[in-house]
Amino acid sequence: MLTQRSRYALRAMLYLAEAPAGGPPIPMNRIADHANVPRKFLELILADLREAGFIHSHRGKMGGYCLSRPTHLISLGEIIRVIEGPLALVPCVSRTAYRRCADCKDEATCAIRNAMARVRDETARILDGTSLADAIAEDLAAA
Repeated sequence: MLTQRSRYALRAMLYLAEAPAGGPPIPMNRIADHANVPRKFLELILADLREAGFIHSHRGKMGGYCLSRPTHLISLGEIIRVIEGPLALVPCVSRTAYRRCADCKDEATCAIRNAMARVRDETARILDGTSLADAIAEDLAAA
């Protein structure tokens, strides 16, 4: 299940994605209001997203945040991994944070591991295959 932190990050990124490319930076207060995220919490989330290279910030009176890449080049999977870490539900199938399960007798024949690997693969396929541009288009089509 996604944490509230991930939902906040996705809402903030989708709001930034809706802004015209090359437009002025969007102030944090406006992002917080639109995405319904507490400002203090949003500061931490935006710092993580900035460090990951998804957004950049501008200081000063006309400052704010902008996407660093076009919307079609940022996937929901990438955003979630920055905020949550690996998509895998169990550590023995994680591609980025593998850790053997202490109670597993044989990984090669473990039915739980095999099922969770399929879940990880399908989850990653869907989230990595859905860009901010896709999500915005789906949102507009649903309206």
